[in-house]
Amino acid sequence: MKSSSNNTLTRFSFFPKPVKNTHPSARFTLADAYRYITGPDAREATQKLRIIKQNDPKMARLFKAANFDYCTFSGLFETRSDKALISHSGLMCLDFDHLENLLEVRAALMLDQYFETQLLFTSPSGDGLKWIVAIDLSKASHLDYFLAIQNYLKLDYGLEVDPSGKDISRACFLPHDPDCFINPKILEL
Repeated sequence: MKSSSNNTLTRFSFFPKPVKNTHPSARFTLADAYRYITGPDAREATQKLRIIKQNDPKMARLFKAANFDYCTFSGLFETRSDKALISHSGLMCLDFDHLENLLEVRAALMLDQYFETQLLFTSPSGDGLKWIVAIDLSKASHLDYFLAIQNYLKLDYGLEVDPSGKDISRACFLPHDPDCFINPKILEL
């Protein structure tokens, strides 16, 4: 049975650039994130980052940290710190870096038999994916879910998940991706 979000209006924190800013400016829903990612806000920064990355990966990391807004999909925070969590969103962001078969992985995740994709988009660098799924904290902790999903993805898909996803306050940069997928149930509201 697929895990899905019971509350499609779940909120999490949004932070304006740069990543050094640890104070949220808004409460986002998945629909807000979808509109941001598919809209024009990050288009120019995303294009510039991908050009810079081809020539200077170190400079690309610095550019990303300075020029991308971000959110903490797993919760609402007073400041971006696990200790400042107001409430968990029931969501987890899984990050896959440097994929050689990005389109195949994207298609497989969309059809996963256990986790219903809430949001799926290409990372700012253009060679990774961000997969947002719902988790049920009444059954396991955030960390336990992360470790179980990480193991599942490695065994079933051969995918390595960025270990930073275990942190509830993990920042996720919001790029421009006109092909971002959102679960249709979320847009029905």
